Amino acid sequence: MSTSIADTTEGGVFSFSHRDMMAFILIMSLHGLQSMITELLPEFSVAGLGVSIGPFWFVAMSIVLLFRSFWACLAIPMGGIVFGEILIGDFSALGAVEGLVVITTSWFFVMALVTNPEDPKQIAALGFLAKAMEEIAAWFIDVGKFYVGVEELEAIQWLPETVWATEGMGALVQIIVAGLIFGAIPTLYLYPRLRGKIEPLLGMNPIEGRDGPMFNRSAAKRLVAWFMLLPVAFVFETLSETSGGLIVFEPEFVEVYGQVFLLVPIVVAALLALGVVFYRQQQAQA
Repeated sequence: MSTSIADTTEGGVFSFSHRDMMAFILIMSLHGLQSMITELLPEFSVAGLGVSIGPFWFVAMSIVLLFRSFWACLAIPMGGIVFGEILIGDFSALGAVEGLVVITTSWFFVMALVTNPEDPKQIAALGFLAKAMEEIAAWFIDVGKFYVGVEELEAIQWLPETVWATEGMGALVQIIVAGLIFGAIPTLYLYPRLRGKIEPLLGMNPIEGRDGPMFNRSAAKRLVAWFMLLPVAFVFETLSETSGGLIVFEPEFVEVYGQVFLLVPIVVAALLALGVVFYRQQQAQA
């Protein structure tokens, strides 16, 4: 028997049921899987700026916005941490906080703006907005680290203000490449083909739309939280540069065993995603 996604959050946006747990694991493993696959792809240069193709953000845009859950948003950065840092032996606890805060709060705000989940254009536009907010936040944090002296960034020595332009250009390129080309545009095609098919795998019905404006009271609160938590992300990122990672796990498996070791997190993520689906199907049959 399926229940609506809204039914799983009756206790509030932070409630955590077994369906929330399955959604969390599925999103975390799928995002980690595609992130590690794109790690195998080479970087390319745009106007002298190094640009990485991955991760393919249309996966997150298409799946996370199927759910109205804080835990679905948290699953995105957790996928990168678990499969892209811990399993390859390059993890720093303090360094991971920035992604946890910035990515989670960006998606959590955007999720409140969804009024018509049947409209792929709205979903793609909001997914693009989430990625843009993430890059803008990272831009301010990186420039802030330059001003407090914990990191050297590209700037003209006698005109340090140029760091805003150099870092801003890098953020803009990532917004276009990751947010638009490998994000919003593929989402227009993928999202309508996943809606109504992913949710039943977890025992849920597709999310329903809501009346009223996109920017409502809930969205306003989440946007305020986004602004208030940016300094927290900055402090933790600065501490990671000056005080180490607090909890560090750095056996550097890739450096020891080569790029072939990236197959380990890829296989683990794939098995975990399939395991969640298999478990749900077994529960449904029982």
